[in-house]
Amino acid sequence: MDYKEKYNLWLGFDEDTRAELSAVTDEKEIEDRFYKDLEFGTGGLRGVMGAGANRFNFYTVSKATQGLADYLKAEYSDGISVAIAHDSRNNSDYFSKAAAQVLCANGIKVYLYDTLMPTPVLSFTVRHLKCTAGIVITASHNPREYNGYKVYGPDGCQLVPKYANKVIEYVNNVTDLKAIEHMELDAAKEAGLLVSIGEEVLDAFLKEVSKQSLYSEPSDIKIVYTPLHGTGNIPVRRILEGMDISVVREQELPDGDFSTVRSPNPEEKDALTMGIKQAEREGADLVFGTDPDCDRIGVGVKHNGEFILTTGNQIGALLADFVIKNKKDEINPKSTLIKTIVTSDLGAEIAKRHGMQVIETLTGFKYIGEQMTLFEQTGSNEFVIGYEESYGYLVGNHARDKDAVVASLLVCQMAAYYHNRGMDLIDALEALYREYGCYVEYLETFVLKGIDGAQKIQSLMTRFRENGKDLLGGVRQTIDYLTGIGSLPKENVLKYIFDDGSWMAIRPSGTEPKLKVYFSIKDKDRDCAQKRLDDIKKKVGEIIGE
Repeated sequence: MDYKEKYNLWLGFDEDTRAELSAVTDEKEIEDRFYKDLEFGTGGLRGVMGAGANRFNFYTVSKATQGLADYLKAEYSDGISVAIAHDSRNNSDYFSKAAAQVLCANGIKVYLYDTLMPTPVLSFTVRHLKCTAGIVITASHNPREYNGYKVYGPDGCQLVPKYANKVIEYVNNVTDLKAIEHMELDAAKEAGLLVSIGEEVLDAFLKEVSKQSLYSEPSDIKIVYTPLHGTGNIPVRRILEGMDISVVREQELPDGDFSTVRSPNPEEKDALTMGIKQAEREGADLVFGTDPDCDRIGVGVKHNGEFILTTGNQIGALLADFVIKNKKDEINPKSTLIKTIVTSDLGAEIAKRHGMQVIETLTGFKYIGEQMTLFEQTGSNEFVIGYEESYGYLVGNHARDKDAVVASLLVCQMAAYYHNRGMDLIDALEALYREYGCYVEYLETFVLKGIDGAQKIQSLMTRFRENGKDLLGGVRQTIDYLTGIGSLPKENVLKYIFDDGSWMAIRPSGTEPKLKVYFSIKDKDRDCAQKRLDDIKKKVGEIIGE
């Protein structure tokens, strides 16, 4: 079926869908909405909300859920249950209920959050309620027009490929979207198939997070927090009770339009602009923000009178150092730090210096969660900290996904610890550089939308795969993760190790029309590292721009 045939088919789905599609006059947009089905991949679903096969909507969510239901019924016996949560995005509550309706129609028990809830709480909930699976409706830090659908296994970890690929097969086998059955939620409750999740589960989550507290000495440090209109407002403020925290009121309440920011991504400077302005007015020392589903955290530090935004790699290394030193009596030969292949090596070097093991995984926190489950099953290792460069961190075994609630607790405690010693987090970072060498990292993102963009991403990966070593120069080793490296699953990632030990990695995003290029430069000082970074960035930009 070509895109036009799909378009005509969807015109007959329902009146709202027909009205939206009929209002689209740009043929290119019609083609984009229907040239492919929104793919349920190893990261679940993510896409722009709207009518169409290549959009995130009631029908594509229902299709994904029916496929998941078919998978669960085939793989598990009686007693199947699924926990569902949603973030603050437009329509997230609606989509979570649509998923619940499909599952209940399939005779599967659903535990549903009636109020918005962070992704790490959903991860915790799956294990806490002994569910077979979990779903969270979120597009994390994406712009407002996006929404998404993540699936978690019984261990509370987002499905890794060996399980996700099975679900994908079942989802792809669902072809008649109008035939998918939905059970009214009132009827589901009466039948005992739907249970609302109360406050007691969040209380249990916060109790577990509080066990990770490492520093409680009084401090006069002042901190500003912004939830960026997301799910972090209540749990983060509750876990930080007793600290001098002021909240950015304009960004406190849920708002699916994220009306005060261009994008609710704490990795980006402008997302924390309002928080920094408030911190300057209030004479605060630290600013931090959590993204809409509260699994990532961005941090700004007042240093020499002005605020400096830290990177995910920098906070990860600082947290590794802080956690390891404060748990030194617990560190043993099984103690392990887990990081992804595109994350800086500084945290790993700190862990090794303290006698810990280091494990590298592919990009995506689900692989870190997978290792944690393996540790639990075999007793081979003991998890201490896991993190990735994209501002996601986890300390503790309460979740199997990155958790900005526990990260908020530890970042604020770490800042208070150094504040009481006359230092800020930038001072602490510089101390690490003096001890371990200076690391400068950078992520370059190339947005390439639509059919043409997808083709260009593919051709660029082919070009780098075939000629990258010659194009870049000074490459000591090329690692192609698509060939299968060690026990890691095959993934479309290329990594180039340069003669001086610095590296560059390139990969297509699994959830967005983007090509991501990661740079990690190590040198004797910041100026030398920055010059080396600028040179490599320029060369890569020229290659991709050709």
